[in-house]
Amino acid sequence: MSNKVEKSEQEWKEILTPEQFKVTRQKGTERAFSGEYYNLKDKGVYKCTCCGTELFSSDNKFDSGTGWPSFWQPLKEENVATEVDQSLFMKRTEVHCSVCGAHLGHVFSDGPRPTGERYCINSVSLTFEPES
Repeated sequence: MSNKVEKSEQEWKEILTPEQFKVTRQKGTERAFSGEYYNLKDKGVYKCTCCGTELFSSDNKFDSGTGWPSFWQPLKEENVATEVDQSLFMKRTEVHCSVCGAHLGHVFSDGPRPTGERYCINSVSLTFEPES
């Protein structure tokens, strides 16, 4: 895993769009079906929009029908971390980048085999690098 990336709130505001900042640094959520990658079917790797860490592969992406990009497993387990999120009167599992702490989305236990997991990720938290 890469070295930790730490920046001040002001530094993040200077390099991220307002929506990227709201989602990745303030744990916001983009509207369903509004993100750039929810319906993308190209082959490649999805990286953290804040620090460029490789997070998910198109090989593990599936159409969950939820309106957000969904993956059944991370590309590298050590690059994605989880923690309990009890906001909005629910108990969920938040997903974030292990390198910079960016909020990515949530993981649920209603995904496809082989893991049964659905990593429901905000498009704005990601950048996509197509296969060459």
